[in-house]
Amino acid sequence: MNKHLDSAQRYQIQIGLAQGLAVSAIAQGIGRHPSTIYREIANNSGGAGYDARFAQQRANASAARSRNARATPEQTWHAVEHYLAREHSPEQIAGLIDISHETIYRHIYRDKKAHGCLHLHLRCQKPYRQRCRGSNRTRRGQMANQRRLDERPAHIEQRAQVGHWEFDSIVGPGHASSLITGVERKSGYVVIARLDEPGADGACRAMRGLLEPMAHRVKTVTTDNGSEFARHEQLDRHVGCLSYFCRPYASWERGSNENVNGLIRQYLPKKRDLSTVTQEEIDMIMDRLNNRPRKRLGFKTPNQIFLPSLRRFATRR
Repeated sequence: MNKHLDSAQRYQIQIGLAQGLAVSAIAQGIGRHPSTIYREIANNSGGAGYDARFAQQRANASAARSRNARATPEQTWHAVEHYLAREHSPEQIAGLIDISHETIYRHIYRDKKAHGCLHLHLRCQKPYRQRCRGSNRTRRGQMANQRRLDERPAHIEQRAQVGHWEFDSIVGPGHASSLITGVERKSGYVVIARLDEPGADGACRAMRGLLEPMAHRVKTVTTDNGSEFARHEQLDRHVGCLSYFCRPYASWERGSNENVNGLIRQYLPKKRDLSTVTQEEIDMIMDRLNNRPRKRLGFKTPNQIFLPSLRRFATRR
């Protein structure tokens, strides 16, 4: 294992701290010793707390000072910039071509210092906001006939089987518009739909539209306790699945979907009125995300994992 933390791990630390997780829980989540996390936080915290971007910039600068960079062929940089334009992360690019992600970051920051624009392709995940402690809190987790996440079969946690989904909604300014987003846990395959009708009926209709065409690859659906998921029993009947709910304010129990929502925000920033999002934009975002190589998939894409499972089912019929 690389003894240094990478950018993704630093963002996981920042997110975990924002959610109030203990350092030991954060360390376990990213596979590091707690003393490493304590040291990282102590070295990279200011008045506003721990800042993952600042920490990564310091690490990149230190690496550049301490290491003699090898000459990188110009064609390699052309390939790097091509994949950056496709919104691949430096770590994903490093899985495709012979170059380290630290070298790619250094190239990006050198370009930024020269007033280039490569850094605009880096994703910037901000800390999760504190949820309101007012009256909304008392209404969550009170839907009828909920199955709690600890009732879900334990084997699903292993991501060994296609068919287990996580869903959430992302909202526009003033909560006036929203999208429904879903991700299949094993493959990372992403689906997105506009929520044209507010409330639970609209969310159920949007989810059915996404899932019914591939209902044979939908075994379970896991969501948070938002009121938009109150029609879970109706969804289960129409799709033939079982819905499960995370504990209130435990978004890390849907970690795949939380991560996907962060990726979607690269394309649809928080200030964007989501009612203006076109189907062409949604299709483009899904195409980009489902064709983006993932480290945990051995740098295969979600499409390469999920789509063959659809074909295998069709062949057996």
